[in-house]
Amino acid sequence: MPGLNACFVDVGFERDAFLHYLDLGNQFDSYTKYLKQVQSDRKKLYPISKASRLPDLKKDGSIATTLSLGQEVLVQIVKEPISTKGPRLTGELSFAGRYLVLMPFNDKVSVSSKIKSGEERARLKQLIQSIRPKNFGVIVRTSAEGKRVAELDSELKVLLKRWEDAITKVQKTQTRPQLVFEETGRAVAMLRDLFNPSYENIYVNDESVCQEVKHYVTLIAPDKANIVKMYTGNVPIFDNFNVTKQLKSSFGKTVNYKHGAYLIIEHTEALHVVDVNSGNRTRSANGQEANALQVNLGAADEIARQLRLRDMGGIIVIDFIDMNLAEDRQMLYERMCKNMQKDRARHNILPLSKFGLMQITRQRVRPAMDVMVEETCPTCFGKGTIRSSILFTDQLESKIDHLVNKIGVKSFYLHVHPYVAAYINQGIVSLKRKWQFKYGFGVHVIPSQKMAFLQYEFYDAKKQFIDMKEEIETK
Repeated sequence: MPGLNACFVDVGFERDAFLHYLDLGNQFDSYTKYLKQVQSDRKKLYPISKASRLPDLKKDGSIATTLSLGQEVLVQIVKEPISTKGPRLTGELSFAGRYLVLMPFNDKVSVSSKIKSGEERARLKQLIQSIRPKNFGVIVRTSAEGKRVAELDSELKVLLKRWEDAITKVQKTQTRPQLVFEETGRAVAMLRDLFNPSYENIYVNDESVCQEVKHYVTLIAPDKANIVKMYTGNVPIFDNFNVTKQLKSSFGKTVNYKHGAYLIIEHTEALHVVDVNSGNRTRSANGQEANALQVNLGAADEIARQLRLRDMGGIIVIDFIDMNLAEDRQMLYERMCKNMQKDRARHNILPLSKFGLMQITRQRVRPAMDVMVEETCPTCFGKGTIRSSILFTDQLESKIDHLVNKIGVKSFYLHVHPYVAAYINQGIVSLKRKWQFKYGFGVHVIPSQKMAFLQYEFYDAKKQFIDMKEEIETK
């Protein structure tokens, strides 16, 4: 696409990925030459230390003269596909670890600007210069502050191994497009960036993820390896740790925060819009101006949290309650900036405009988290009429009968709303007990906060979902 000075690349996804000329990276020519050398010999890998570095790519060059149709390129995905857009690519590869980021064909060593001490910056720079391999650049992350050479060296070796494995894949396999390196799972990536000594327990409800997390924690903090635990309870993991309730109250269009004030969050294709309302908040004794300031400051705290929770990106426009005093507007702007300091995504905040609007841009890497709190009624399928509620347990019993006697599933878990579970379990000879006498002791009733009032789900002994729904039951 010469008009955009960009091209579309087939990465094996349903939509082609977008690669702009400026995202090719300074060392694109060196990569292209090295790629040819690697692919020319399928038996012996051409070492990167012997590769020659070509001059940097011109800033004002054209994509049409640099790339040709059908050419193979080694790229990394920097942005996931969002709505109608395909993935966004870069030609500057990087391998991120906990303390360091390794960048092939880059010769610089740079230190995170968040490390303020000049002495520490010089120490890290000198240390990395002495241990980095030829033809590699390194970015030193904030968490490397105060770390010993042995720790940094061992991580550098791990990152180097990742690069070697990736390039070996390019050399050995013929199929294209091909995935040569994949980041570790989301859980491990989160731990890499967020793990700190204050963690007391990490519960995982999936066997393979649990092993992955345990292995990673053992590597980065051997003394903390025993905090990773496999969750084996019958109650869903989110219910057990009270996460479901927090999700239901934090997501959705309306978000309540302190003293009766609330936010309305709307998401459009172009931007996110947030409206701040004081609701039925008790008026401040100091008059309307003080009241508006208090509501707005509370909203600033909640909005900063919501941006991270929902991972909202792009342009965010916030309509705060109007304030007359310039110092109040400045205080609100400073509060917002302070709250956003914890945010790891790149962002930019503008002071309040003439109309009392605040504009924020925030790096968008993946689609915003939209947890639908409003659900299509699972008992009437949106029709608005249901069977008499008192017949619900009879309906459940007929399902159990069908499951045990027709399908032959003897042991299963029935997830229902906590109120319904309480009704089924009440009394000495409870409904559950009657079912167990009739259909065997493989009948387990589990209260689940995720369920709507007359919703139910069946799971087998291996916790696999059994679909027993039929729309006809609502007639």
